Formats: sequence, structure tokens, C-alpha cells
Amino acid sequence: MIEEQAVVVGIEQDQAMLEIVRKTPCGLCGQTRGCGVSVFGKLLGHRESVFRAANPSNARIGDHVVVGVDEKALLASSMMVYGVPLLMLLAGAITGNFLAPSGGDIWPLAGAAVGLVAGVVWLKVHAMGRGLDGRYRPVILRTAESNSQIRICHRGQQ
Repeated sequence: MIEEQAVVVGIEQDQAMLEIVRKTPCGLCGQTRGCGVSVFGKLLGHRESVFRAANPSNARIGDHVVVGVDEKALLASSMMVYGVPLLMLLAGAITGNFLAPSGGDIWPLAGAAVGLVAGVVWLKVHAMGRGLDGRYRPVILRTAESNSQIRICHRGQQ
């Protein structure tokens, strides 16, 4: 089980809404939670880094908890996320190369693009089904003791 510390920011039925606590502070604002001053955050819009986890220990809002994910499930998921699109891209490029009338470069390029898109679409559909499998969902393992004070950056306001 891979473990990480988090803070409970909300409760919905038997699920807890969690936010991961970074062990090292943000290089831009020095906070360990909710940093919103990064360049990518400003360009792409700030996304909440809150996720759901099963709450068998009945943690309450504000509690520091240890959340875990099965190692094998994480490894399988990461292999899928990186491997499937890459393999589909290569398969598309090879297929496009065989379909090329006279060794043109546009056919392998088009095949690679089609393969990549097909791989990402397959991955998205496959991931929706995996969300129902309990092995791929995080779970609160126990309440954690917090020795350090966590400073929160509220979207660029310091």
C-alpha cells in the first residue's frame, strides 16, 4: 500500500473529500496546500486538487489522515496511461508506413496521429470502468498526527 498524508476538506455520505499535503513547500509561495500562483495555474486555470476516498475510520473535516492506494493497481494504471497511447501511436505509424504509396512521410504521420487519438479514447473508456473497481480507489487508512502547522495559500493571496 502506498501511503500519503492528506487533510479532510469535506464529507459526502461514506466518502471523504481529501487534499494531499505536500511534504516540501511550494517553491513560489512557500505553502504546503492549495498553491495557486504557479505559471501553469494562471495559464490553464486553477484546478482543485481534491479527490474522494472511502472513509471507514469516520474522519471529520479538518482531520489529518493517511490515505493509501494499492501498489499493484497504481503500477497497472501507470503502465496503461503511458503504454497504451505509445503502443497505439507506434502501431498507427507502422500501419501508415505500409499504406504509403511511395514512401511519403504524411501517411506514417497521419497513422501515428490516428493511433494516438485511438489510444487516448480507449484509455478514457477503459478508465471509466476501472473506477468501479475498489482496488483502484484510495482509502483512508488511519488518522495521522500532525506535528507541523500547515500553511494554506488561497489562490495567490499570501
